[in-house]
Amino acid sequence: MTDYTFDDCELSQDSAQNILDDTLAGADDGELYIERGSSEGLTFDDGRLKTASFDTSRGFGLRCVAGESTGFAQSTEMSPSALSRAARAVTIAKAGYDGSFSAHPARTNRALYPDIDPVANPAFGPKVELLQEIDAYCRAVDPAVVQVSATLSGTRRAVTILRAGGQRFDDIRPLVRLNISVTVERNGHRESGFAGAGGRAAYEEFIDPSRWKKMANEAIRQAKTNLDAIPAPAGKMDVVLGPGWPGVLLHEAIGHGLEGDFNRKGTSAFANMMGERVAAPGVTIIDDGSLAGRRGSLTIDDEGTPTEPTVLIEDGILKGYMQDRLNARLMGVKPTGNGRRESFSHAPMPRMTNTYMLGGTTPAGDIVESLKDGIYATNFGGGQVDITSGKFVFQCTEAYLVKNGKIEAPVKGATLIGDGPTVLTQVKKVGDDMELDPGIGVCGKAGQGVPVGVGQPTLYIEGLTVGGSAV
Repeated sequence: MTDYTFDDCELSQDSAQNILDDTLAGADDGELYIERGSSEGLTFDDGRLKTASFDTSRGFGLRCVAGESTGFAQSTEMSPSALSRAARAVTIAKAGYDGSFSAHPARTNRALYPDIDPVANPAFGPKVELLQEIDAYCRAVDPAVVQVSATLSGTRRAVTILRAGGQRFDDIRPLVRLNISVTVERNGHRESGFAGAGGRAAYEEFIDPSRWKKMANEAIRQAKTNLDAIPAPAGKMDVVLGPGWPGVLLHEAIGHGLEGDFNRKGTSAFANMMGERVAAPGVTIIDDGSLAGRRGSLTIDDEGTPTEPTVLIEDGILKGYMQDRLNARLMGVKPTGNGRRESFSHAPMPRMTNTYMLGGTTPAGDIVESLKDGIYATNFGGGQVDITSGKFVFQCTEAYLVKNGKIEAPVKGATLIGDGPTVLTQVKKVGDDMELDPGIGVCGKAGQGVPVGVGQPTLYIEGLTVGGSAV
């Protein structure tokens, strides 16, 4: 049996460990992070296979932490000489420093996802045939469909984390995703719709015909709904957010402000507010990277710490932050399994995994019926957020005008404007229908992108500013 991360290269585990131990002597923390992966992406667009890509990657990231200083170096050359050069670079961080090495992460025997290779299985041919079948189905099911784009992507990453003293942590991480976008036309007017799904599982779960046909129908439904949309009104009004993917608004406007580094540095709107009320009663927000098979889940984070459910806000009271090892040590708390990096060429930082709000007791249907004059937003596209203040602007890709509890018409051009800390206090009703998103989230921070999950129940938010296109 071969050691996949060290196989077929000059660098052995023993030589890597010797260099690592010398590098981290006198430091507070650090590790050698080795990653070997493969990825594949196929896009079937407008009736033909438009792109097909296959990539492999391999390399290491070496980190030395002393106090608040971090030395980091990375290389795609897996050799003792490359690691030695990296070691000479990162030891600058501990020059004149004599620290005490932090305790190692706890061990875990759990497995949140299977050891599979979605790049190899199914084979290339059946994947192309599947995308062709999706294209044909969308065009056959509704004559209004004029364009279809279907994308299938998968990755497999094998991770090894070496720490001082011979400690080793391993994880193999599959990830798949299926996206379907359609464009419909009526009387020369075109609109688009989208549906996607994915997670850390085999393709079979997502490419079953009953699953992808449901996604295709949803994309068509969204597109045709937008054909009937009227310009959105503007002004301050009450807004109801649907369950699931609309949790991306909470992720961006609130989640980043609850990451440890921003709070340690005092740059978050939630800094120095531990134990204080920051949200309305009934609002409980959790980050949990230990949900089996979810897109944002990890058996261990990118420092070797097992992931866990971390209560951030409980019944409106701020209870905790998401922590990596460095910020946890400096803040005198324990790591929460939120140390993440995009790849071996990036240093870890505190990041979200699956971040969601727990459901309440109010029936979701009653919440929409209680909206007298406002917007019911069920889907979101892009947005912008200022992490320091929590101010955000989000574009609604599917929203409806509601009058006296009745949905009157879909609207287009609606944006939601506000700030995360204020929005939390304006939540008036929490639905009983909490759900997670279908597995399409990607989070960006400091130039790094990582897969994440979001979720929430139906929410009634009072007095939110809506930017619209109606004149």
